Amino acid sequence: MIGGKSPILGITTAQAKALETSLNSELRTPNSERAFKVYIGMRYWHPLIEDTIRQMHRDGIRRIIALSLYQHYSIATTGSAMSRFDDVIRQYTGMESTHISSWFSHKMYIEALVDVIKKGIESFTPSLTLPPRGGGLGGGDIHVLFSAHSLPMSIVESGDPYVNEIKGTIGEVLKKIDIKWDLSYQSKSGPVRWLVPTTEEKIRELAGKGVGNLLVVPISFVSDHIETLYEIDILYKGLADKLNIKLMRAESLNTSPLFIDALKDIIVMKIKGIGWQG
Repeated sequence: MIGGKSPILGITTAQAKALETSLNSELRTPNSERAFKVYIGMRYWHPLIEDTIRQMHRDGIRRIIALSLYQHYSIATTGSAMSRFDDVIRQYTGMESTHISSWFSHKMYIEALVDVIKKGIESFTPSLTLPPRGGGLGGGDIHVLFSAHSLPMSIVESGDPYVNEIKGTIGEVLKKIDIKWDLSYQSKSGPVRWLVPTTEEKIRELAGKGVGNLLVVPISFVSDHIETLYEIDILYKGLADKLNIKLMRAESLNTSPLFIDALKDIIVMKIKGIGWQG
């Protein structure tokens, strides 16, 4: 229904290539031998983290910055990936490494997110508007629903920062654009308690309140995959249609130039912070 497979590997590969090009075009000088090479390593699919690090070592890479594409830290996502990264990197000698495990409030990331939200709003009928800047959260015809990947409540209750970082991102967005909004969670599985409200529950609730135009923003995702293309675009849109809501989705960041610039800036700031300029 979404084209036969998840496109996440292809999109992540494209993100890596765009980031590599951007880093080298800005930071590499004619007299410098330093070059940036961006690899991808996945926790549960190929190329696996262990295979990627093995290839990096073969390629002569000796300094590695591990950048999580989960912008909001959770022990279940970034924590698991970085733990695996550390376990593997210890098997090699002479390789320096560092992590970037969270960047939920990075200024340029927020700008990229605001950009796709504005474009999403523009995808509705032109007569539908946001409230004027400075006019508070009232008014306007379009309601924004931030939909984040869910997490078992046991993890949240143990002190995991995921929910606070999601809300932190939303707080930064609200400084840039006035919207009526809600937050919900999707993609839960299994019988344990998960974060609430679910996106399905929230759509039903908003329908009961008379919301007719809904822009869903996949707040915890940086690329298209099953959760955006199937859950939001097919399942939730189908539900919204039955409830007489026009549901649109903000585009995923994917290879947006603003997003790639944000990733570059995150890397550059880390390099300067740890003294790897030479």
